[in-house]
Amino acid sequence: MAEGMNFAADDGVTIVNHPLVQHKLSLMRRKDKSTAEFRALLEETALLLGYEAMKDLPTEMREVETPLCTTQTPELFGKKLCFISILRAGEGLLGAMLNLVPSARVGHVGLYRDEETLQPVEYLVKMPKDMAERTVIALDPMLATGNSAIAAIDRIKQAGARDVRFVCLLSAPQGVENLRKAHPDVPIITAAIDEKLNENGFIVPGLGDAGDRLFGTK
Repeated sequence: MAEGMNFAADDGVTIVNHPLVQHKLSLMRRKDKSTAEFRALLEETALLLGYEAMKDLPTEMREVETPLCTTQTPELFGKKLCFISILRAGEGLLGAMLNLVPSARVGHVGLYRDEETLQPVEYLVKMPKDMAERTVIALDPMLATGNSAIAAIDRIKQAGARDVRFVCLLSAPQGVENLRKAHPDVPIITAAIDEKLNENGFIVPGLGDAGDRLFGTK
C-alpha cells in the first residue's frame, strides 16, 4: 500500500487478508501464468471475496426436517441480490458469485477506457427493473483510477439501487480514494491496495490488464 494512504473497514474499505486470497493473488501477478490458470485463480478468489461481500446478508429461522428430527435453521430472506458485471473484466468475477447465489439477477454495464483521457466510455447498460428492491454488488477486478467504477455506480443508482457494494480483486490508492469521495455510501471489498498508478493509469505492481489476461487478448 502506498505510504500515507490508509484505509480501514470503518472507512468503508475492507481488505480481505485471508491467506488463501493473498496466495492466489500472488499467483495471478506472475506474468507467466496461462490464460486458463489466471481464469481459474480469479474464479477461486472471487468466491472468497463473495463470502466477505455478503457476510451481513439477513437470515430468518425456518423449520426443516432433517433425517433425525425437526429443527429451526437460518435461511436467507429479505432483499434479493443483483450482481452487476462491469464489462468486460467483471465477467471473471460473475461466475463465482452466481455459484454462491444462483438465484441472483444479473446486470451489465459496458465501459471501455479512453487511453488518452483515461475516462470511461459507455457502450451498454442492461439491468433488472426492480433495482431498488435488491442488494446490488458491482464487480470489476481492477480499481485503478476509479473512473469506470464511479461511472458504473452512477448508472446503477440512476436505475434505482439504494444498497450498492463494490467488489474488486486489486485496487490503487487513487482509485479507492476517488470512489469513496464520489460514492461514500458504497463499501469496497478488495484483496489488496497496491502502491500506485503509473503514467498510463495501470496499477503498480499490479498484474497487468485483467481483461486481457482473463480472455487471452494480451
